[in-house]
Amino acid sequence: MNWDILEGKWQQIKGAVREKWGELTDSDMEQIGGNKDRLLGKLQERYGYSRDEAERALDEWDYEAGQPAGTRRYGRP
Repeated sequence: MNWDILEGKWQQIKGAVREKWGELTDSDMEQIGGNKDRLLGKLQERYGYSRDEAERALDEWDYEAGQPAGTRRYGRP
């Protein structure tokens, strides 16, 4: 995912982020503002992930989001 583009489209994308990680609050979402490092930090804070776990979870979400509808699955091939 191009994070520069994500920051510009954060208002559209944040619903998908909240769907995946429902423990993130509205305040969290405003603080994140599309910034990858802030999102990783909030995932660590809210879910107790290590930095590596947060990055892996975000990578998997990004991979799944890029798959055509009906073909999304967990993990990578």
